[in-house]
Amino acid sequence: MAPRRALIESELLVVQHRLGKAGALEKLVELWEQPLYYYVRRLVNTEDEAKDVTQDIWLNVVRKIGAVRDPAAFPAWLYRVARTHAASHFRKTPSFESLPENGSVADAACANVNDLPSTLNAEELHWGLSHLSPPHSECLILHFLEGFSLEEVANIAGVPLGTVKSRIHYAKQALRDVLRQGASGNEKQ
Repeated sequence: MAPRRALIESELLVVQHRLGKAGALEKLVELWEQPLYYYVRRLVNTEDEAKDVTQDIWLNVVRKIGAVRDPAAFPAWLYRVARTHAASHFRKTPSFESLPENGSVADAACANVNDLPSTLNAEELHWGLSHLSPPHSECLILHFLEGFSLEEVANIAGVPLGTVKSRIHYAKQALRDVLRQGASGNEKQ
């Protein structure tokens, strides 16, 4: 997630926008444009799709920013809007093999990424994430790459905390398997 300074700046810009200050919305977009694109790019198949989806997200944000009740909650609201748009995009794309959604998963299993290969580079990680189902890759991305807490991920995804923990648990297992298969010489798509 963004550094504390960015969170405070976001809150201030939302308040300024509500008060009608010129340029506040533009600064808010500038602040979140890259992190949001990065998130969306990990959820869709191509850069062009990510650009289109991100543009749609910002149009929606501009229209509905008044719905943000708590200016401090803007980042979670923004990612929830992004998630909704990405989900809508996925309805038009091929489905992925589903992983289990529920089950008892220990908190420690969700918070530990040490069981992934230590020599993993960003390209391999993103390739592996692209081979997971959207709900599972989303939880990994939001928690480990974007830095949202498990509770914030649950809020963004609109699912119970236990479901987030379960998705992370099973997604880590699936990611490990996908990466292992990719490393054993299977052709990366």
